[in-house]
Parts: sequence; structure tokens; C-alpha cells
Amino acid sequence: MVGNVTRTAIISDRRITGLSAAVIAELVSEVGPLWHERHQARLASRPRKRVVGAGAKHRMVFIDRLLATPVHLRHGVTHDVLACWFGVDRSTVTRVIGEVRPLLEERGCTISPGVRLRTLAEVVDYLGQAGKTGIIDGTEIRVRRPAVGRKDRDRFISGKDKQNAVKAMVFTDGDGRLLFCSPTRHGSCADITHARELGLVKLLADGPGVEILADAGYQGLGAQTGGRVVTPPHRKFKKNAPDWEMHERQRKAHSSRRIRVEHGIAHLKNWRALSRHLGRREHMDDTVQAIAGLLSQQQTAHRILAWQT
Repeated sequence: MVGNVTRTAIISDRRITGLSAAVIAELVSEVGPLWHERHQARLASRPRKRVVGAGAKHRMVFIDRLLATPVHLRHGVTHDVLACWFGVDRSTVTRVIGEVRPLLEERGCTISPGVRLRTLAEVVDYLGQAGKTGIIDGTEIRVRRPAVGRKDRDRFISGKDKQNAVKAMVFTDGDGRLLFCSPTRHGSCADITHARELGLVKLLADGPGVEILADAGYQGLGAQTGGRVVTPPHRKFKKNAPDWEMHERQRKAHSSRRIRVEHGIAHLKNWRALSRHLGRREHMDDTVQAIAGLLSQQQTAHRILAWQT
């Protein structure tokens, strides 16, 4: 494992993990007991010839396990490099990331200390109670090409970017604060179809009066949700063409309000694991949710620090 000097350097330099020292301290106090509890349950559940606690001891303490995961997600560092850095075997790093990443995924997106949003229904309720505007947009994450002979191989090809990708729907508030990042779908799925499959139409139609800003890829949801999803004016008209100067002014006004979600997506793509995912596609949901939770935690910490100063 790494020494205290190296560990302190990792924690104190935000460029390494993408997280401040305060956020890392919160993660240790919150995720540490959960990991220890599950680890003990896993040891007790397996058939054993020795008592729990016998045998070789861990060479990586929990703080090192926690630090290895955001370093891998932030910079796309391979497990071999992390193994050399932390002085363990590559298989240990693989197992560590596989254990910690689901714990980070389950945390949800932090909006204030102790308050987290984990589902789309909770996001809609939060926006309704707070009287805030939400913004949605889809983002694509490039993945490795599926193997030859796989039945759904062509479904991963994105019609927009002409590459193999998966798609996620990002939900922010009017200030660009990340509220929700959906499970991924194959790249050929349209944005509006993804939103419908997530149940957004029903949540808005039956829930509180929330205004949701979206781009032209979601045109049609406005009519299904009673006008709660606001999309830019249409570009094409078969007849009765509008005043084009006013038309462009309206589109620009809508774009200036909706641009915040693009900033939120840009912050997500700063994490190398989401700029191009080279791991197993089955792990994409864990990766997306874990990074979204870490990023929202960092945003909340910055807001608290700015308010205190």
C-alpha cells in the first residue's frame, strides 16, 4: 500500500482524484462502514474451514481502496498502473474497484448535506417542491465495438455520431447542478424514446407543475405532458411561416436558458471513463451513476464553501 506521505499528496491535490479533501473525508465516513459491513457479510456467507478473520490480511486499507476508484474513473488509469502505485496485485485493484464503485453508485446525487436524489420521481418531486426549472439532455459515451455475431451489435451504432456508443439522459436544475443521470441505453435509441422509457411523461403528467427545458430531440413531449416540457420553436413550416426575426430570437432565448445542462455534461465528460469507456459495457451504469454522485457531491461542497466565505 502507499505511504502516508503519498496518500496525503493524493488527497490534497484535487487534480488526482477530481475531489476536494473535504469530499473525500465525507466519503470515507459514509462509505467505509457500508463496505466493512458488506465485506464481513461476504466472509460469513461463504463456506469456511477457518473462523472469520483468519488468514492473510488486506494490504490495502479502505482509504486506499476508496482513492483508487476515483483515480481510475477520473483519468482512466489502468488497473496495472494502479497496482504498481499502491503496491498490490492487479487482481486486487480489479476487485477493489468492483466493490467500491457500486457503493458510490447507490449514493445518488447530492443536492444538500444529507439530501440525495436517486430516482427520476424524486427529482420531479424536488423540483416541484422547490419551484425550480429542470433541464434535460441526452449524452453519448463511446464504447468498444460489440463482438462479431452478437445479435444486437448494430443497436450500439449512434446515428448522430456514427460510432458505437451508449446513451444516458442528464437532468440538471436551472443553475446546472446535476440532479440525475439515467441508466444507459444503446446508442441508436432516440432521446425522446429514452425519456418515455424512463417514465418521464407519466411523472410530469401526474406530478407537480414543473417546467422542463429540452432541445429539439424531445419535441413531442410537450403535448404529452400538458406543456411542461418546453422545446425550441420548430424550424420547418409547410405554411404560415412565422416572423423569422422573432423566431430566431425565441430560439436563442431558449438556448441561453438550456445551456446549463451542456455545462453539466461537460463536467461529466471531464472524467475520462465517460469520455470513452474502454471497460465492460455491463459496468457502464455503475460507472455513470458513481461519477454523477461524486460530481454532485463536489458541486454541493463548492456551494457550501462559497456561501461560508
